[in-house]
Amino acid sequence: MKKKIVVLGGSFGGLTAVLEIKRLLRDQADITLISKERDFVFLPSLPWLIMGSRQARDITLKIEDILGPRAISFSCSTVTGIEPDRLKVITDNGDYPYDYLVISTGPHLSCDEIPGLGPEGGHTLCTFTLEYAQKSRQAWLRLLEEPGPVVLGSTQMASCFGPYYELAFEMDHELRRRKMRHKVPITYLTSEPYVGHMGIGGLGKSRRFLEDEFAERDIKIVTNQSIDEITPDEIRLAGGQALHFKLAMLAPPFKGVAGVAELGNPRGFIPADEHYRHPQHPNIYTVGVAMAMAPAESTPIPTGVPKTGSMTVKMAKAAAANIAADIRNQPPLPAKPLDVICLMDMGKTAALMIADPILPPRQRSCLKKALWAKWAKIQFEKYFLWKMLHGYTNLP
Repeated sequence: MKKKIVVLGGSFGGLTAVLEIKRLLRDQADITLISKERDFVFLPSLPWLIMGSRQARDITLKIEDILGPRAISFSCSTVTGIEPDRLKVITDNGDYPYDYLVISTGPHLSCDEIPGLGPEGGHTLCTFTLEYAQKSRQAWLRLLEEPGPVVLGSTQMASCFGPYYELAFEMDHELRRRKMRHKVPITYLTSEPYVGHMGIGGLGKSRRFLEDEFAERDIKIVTNQSIDEITPDEIRLAGGQALHFKLAMLAPPFKGVAGVAELGNPRGFIPADEHYRHPQHPNIYTVGVAMAMAPAESTPIPTGVPKTGSMTVKMAKAAAANIAADIRNQPPLPAKPLDVICLMDMGKTAALMIADPILPPRQRSCLKKALWAKWAKIQFEKYFLWKMLHGYTNLP
């Protein structure tokens, strides 16, 4: 009898999981992917969309175009609850029974935790969805017409820092190209204890590297800060300091997504063992941002551990392999520490960043600035979209 496998989420983790499960089990399972979005968006390219070098059509794929040729069912639905005792996922389009469940729902952007934060009813913008990035693009165009101070960075409880470092470099580069950098002061504001911490305790020389690069570009740094409130032109920090802005893009606090959060910790992130299984429900697997991961160290202002696209893909492959092993009455695969490889755009150039494992102490780390890293980032975008469209999860 075929096993029913349901996967929640249509981004890096969810799509990788269903494609890899299909590759491993073929016709031994009925696989359904549930996502509230119809499109897969290559999220690492959203800063480029904001800056104008990408259009939405360049970085999106229809989920149905990916899954349909591979006989994987797709439901564009919103998950409203999970009943693990009844083995059911509840959605606004009905119930879905499962034998195995994979949760890869990403984060809830909890803008309401800080008064005045966010693109909807607030005074700041962010990069984490296609819609928000498109709003940020329009705000950037308005800034070019009416220059003024820019504040970029991350709030308390955010756990994704890379896009805002990229935007700081990209904006600086573009403003200099337009010969108007002197009209736009840039401040990098963050909850990190120092620049380059990135929620992972730093990476080799990342602190010194970013301090030097920002100093060369006259980008002001404000670290170790939490935000009390945001007005239409001012960010008010907990210590009493205020930052004026014409344009502010800030990563909001992250929480677990409603509908699955009740399986998680107080912030809704779902616990998992080294094989990505829920401690109380071993037929439920969690990958990506939805998974709870403790930081390597406590910081004065709380920050989360980032889960990049490359990390999420590795988690999803491991979860898929362990589901296949369980169906075949085999033990789970040996757990491997998570590592991360990032390519950080820096405007004219880019940096390769490697942390193995993601949290210190590490076996190896690397931070290298090079023009070839910029070319590699551009080519990887094209490669990954091609690979995803053709369902090739077993390629590097």
